[in-house]
Amino acid sequence: MRAFSSLILLLFALGTALTAQTRDEIVRSDKEKVEREGFWMYNDIPGAFEEAKRTGKPIVVVLRCLPCHECVKLDDELVDTDPVIRPLLEQFVCVRQVATNGLDLDLFQYDTDQSFAVFFLAADKTIYGRFGTRSHRTEWMGDVSLKGLAKALQGALDLHADHAKVKEALAGKRGRPMEVSSPERYPSLKDKFTDSLNYDGDVVKSCIHCHQIGDAQREYYWHDRKPIPDKVLWPYPHPKTVGLIMDPNERATVKEVQEDSVAAQAGLRSGDVIATLDGQPMLSIADIQWVLHNVDPDGGAVPVEINRDGSAVAAQVRFPKDWRRASDLSWRVTTWGLRRIAAGGMVLEPSTRSDATPVGVGNETMALHVKRVGKYGPHGTAKRTGFLEGDVITSFDGRTDLSSEQDLLTYVVTSKQPGDQVDVTVLRDGKELSYKLPIQK
Repeated sequence: MRAFSSLILLLFALGTALTAQTRDEIVRSDKEKVEREGFWMYNDIPGAFEEAKRTGKPIVVVLRCLPCHECVKLDDELVDTDPVIRPLLEQFVCVRQVATNGLDLDLFQYDTDQSFAVFFLAADKTIYGRFGTRSHRTEWMGDVSLKGLAKALQGALDLHADHAKVKEALAGKRGRPMEVSSPERYPSLKDKFTDSLNYDGDVVKSCIHCHQIGDAQREYYWHDRKPIPDKVLWPYPHPKTVGLIMDPNERATVKEVQEDSVAAQAGLRSGDVIATLDGQPMLSIADIQWVLHNVDPDGGAVPVEINRDGSAVAAQVRFPKDWRRASDLSWRVTTWGLRRIAAGGMVLEPSTRSDATPVGVGNETMALHVKRVGKYGPHGTAKRTGFLEGDVITSFDGRTDLSSEQDLLTYVVTSKQPGDQVDVTVLRDGKELSYKLPIQK
């Protein structure tokens, strides 16, 4: 308990220190500090591969968004001084990457709504595993921990020692080529950013943040007037999407299985250690997410090997059609862009008002409370159209079965196009009003 309290105090102190600095000062001082101490290679992934070839060491790349206060959850001040983690890190070539400019997206594929992601690799670009999970904007203790990071590091070292034997099993940890080879090549980013940070000018504005990759990928399809694929809309599903609550202090250990879930139907139990999923060795919750990310949105079966009470157990996890749509998008930074496109900048939630009687046919009902209305630019479109905070949407484009914000956003970006208009009915002070809401680029 005392150690936990000390950790919280240190996190608070770090957050306070970051707040006192400007964004520019944070970036520049971070670079100066890391390069002066010399333990981490700074923004030099190509150099890390050369060093790994020379030394025979594996590589750990930490993608850490700057300046992001959320990253203090596993800040380098904590990681570098941890008595268990530091000796493990010394067995790696360590890279600190603070911008995604020029990042090889065919190799470094991860949940870009994260602000802290870790890759473990070999000099030949074999990926041993990933670390870093998030399922809430600010809460992180159920997803990552220093203990979990230490065990993932050790797991990567074990795989590296058996590289020749396990390389084939690790092939699935490399993804298919992305739409572009690096972030600044996406159409929405190419005229704004280059492949490197501009330390001679405004370094903060020159940085491509992780979440901007997700925005650019989604806009790649939307601006081309194509439905946004499910894999792009619901990236890296959290294990709890299929009913798995994982232990953040372990490598890939099941803490709890929710009743009547996909995981429960597969026979998984509390205490199970997931050794492999889809044939890939698991080092962390993020490794599980990688496999889930690549499961077909239309469903399918994935083999899983479990260590249960000292015995090996084989099973199949069967995914139904549209399984990944059970994920929660509301915490993701990129949902802000979806709200602009589909809802004119409104933030919606299921209504609890007694006077908001849902309308519909049979069991199809709709009552979405307008929690917040954007005020400026494209996010102020709904406000300029006439929508107010407190309105309750009861019909959207003739649909009365969109029972959540996620349902509404999904409907628009998978079935409408930029420039379309939809008829929206709202209840306000007991009166029914109608508006035409434009769908935006």
